Amino acid sequence: MAPVTRLNVVPVPEEPTGPQTHGALALAPHPLVWGPPGALPNERTLRHLAQALAEVLTGRRPPESVADRLSDRAYRELAKAGQMIHASRPPFVRSVHRKEPRDGAIEMCALVVCGDRNHVLAVRLERRGLQWVCTDFETA
Repeated sequence: MAPVTRLNVVPVPEEPTGPQTHGALALAPHPLVWGPPGALPNERTLRHLAQALAEVLTGRRPPESVADRLSDRAYRELAKAGQMIHASRPPFVRSVHRKEPRDGAIEMCALVVCGDRNHVLAVRLERRGLQWVCTDFETA
């Protein structure tokens, strides 16, 4: 009789099926991908990105939670910026306005309400293959 060989089977971790929650906002576990080439992100998705960035800029969310949605340069700037917005309460993104200055680029501005003073967040997104990546941001 031949000896029985046992194989060590290592379970493969499953990818999360739903959005991951970190802080107050649930973000999809995958980068910002909106359908076929040429598809633009909808307002809801842009609002979620702006909300996440506002939470980072108020110190209520770590910058690592949005790292896959930013270019390397934009991520370094976000991590270096730290808490740029001082808020007496959690930020809430209200209106989002977007423009498409050229094919493959979106510029948006969002009103961020965070207590006694409102702020504006400007974000530039560029398409990299099927993924949209935040390449620059400013706040005032």
